[in-house]
Amino acid sequence: MKNEQILINAFSTSLGIEAAMVTQDLTYNTIPQWDSTAHMILIAELEDQFKVMLDTDDIIDMGSVAKAKEILAKYDIEFDA
Repeated sequence: MKNEQILINAFSTSLGIEAAMVTQDLTYNTIPQWDSTAHMILIAELEDQFKVMLDTDDIIDMGSVAKAKEILAKYDIEFDA
């Protein structure tokens, strides 16, 4: 499975939303499902799926799908352009 799809699945599963809702523009607190509790579930899911351990600053900064890709890229996770 491509990293893009893994990312979409992680957001969809963690936030309990349809995969179609997971777009580059999806940001923290713009939907009721993405609150602080769901954010921590999302972080755990991303760490599990991509086998990384995110640092605290990255966890705090991860406020959108686009930002998640940017942060994961620092951990050598590649996404197709």
